Amino acid sequence: MFHNFTFSPEPDHMINVTVENFETEVVAASSQVPVLVDFWAPWCGPCKVIGPILEKVETDYAGRFKLVKIDSDEQQELSQAFGIRSIPTCVLMVDGKPVDGFMGAKPESEIKAFLDKHVPSPEALEAQSDAEDAQALIAAGDPKAALHKLHEALTINPGNDDARYDYVKLLIENDMFEDAEAALAPALAEIPRQLRFEALGQFLASIQFVMGDPRGTWTAEQFDLLIATNKRDFDTRLAKARVLLVNGDWTAAMDELLEIIMRDKAWNDALPRKTYVAILELLTPPKPKVDPLATGKSAGGIEIAGKAAAVQDPQAQMVASYRRKLSMALN
Repeated sequence: MFHNFTFSPEPDHMINVTVENFETEVVAASSQVPVLVDFWAPWCGPCKVIGPILEKVETDYAGRFKLVKIDSDEQQELSQAFGIRSIPTCVLMVDGKPVDGFMGAKPESEIKAFLDKHVPSPEALEAQSDAEDAQALIAAGDPKAALHKLHEALTINPGNDDARYDYVKLLIENDMFEDAEAALAPALAEIPRQLRFEALGQFLASIQFVMGDPRGTWTAEQFDLLIATNKRDFDTRLAKARVLLVNGDWTAAMDELLEIIMRDKAWNDALPRKTYVAILELLTPPKPKVDPLATGKSAGGIEIAGKAAAVQDPQAQMVASYRRKLSMALN
């Protein structure tokens, strides 16, 4: 059927994946950039048709995805792990997991349409680069330059939620509360709201309360005198919790909020619970990148020798403890 085609030789730069380099070239690499895995075989005519097209598309996309090849005859363990039934089959890997794929020798236009559903646009990549630069600037102690980079990232890609979160958080940390409120507004208008943006909103509301309410300058003793006369003085307890929160006394703030929740879960439209949950969210350490080597199994189901024991840090343990306290108070 394909005898009229002139086949191009296999390119020198093409990465041929085996069981030995699968974790590095596919799983680990896909946490940085989407990886398109082309399952093929030397005897397969359609494979030789689609191969040069895939290489051209990889060049056109200029690093927005990575192309690798797996010889399904030589690497039968990988083929079986992915459930390959016919070739050519292409599987797209993102963050160590297969997210989509297609079979057969598709034309260039269809391949690009397939990739565009998953591969970041040049604008998104530029915005992501700005956001990464901002993190380096924060670490270097230059918040002004970091804010500029994050603002630039959001201008390019307003849908970059990670950049928006970092931008609002940095604005709050630098006492730019009006700017923070404006930058947070689009995220709070979304339905459903992301918990992390809800948390920043509650934190900002507490700051605004402390700045605008006379009780914002009260000492703990002033609050406690009032609370001692009326354990159900929820308004005073909430004010105290907000002052503690803004001053960075997170656990004391949650303890005070818990006293309200245990007595009246629904008081003030459940604001104490919402504030408590916001603190938990703000304190929760970011999830580390999943290391396939630590799970004992790769994304493709390949068994790997050696497993690393997960060690929970003290802050994560504290957050888990306060989550349990909230769960008990609500049940």
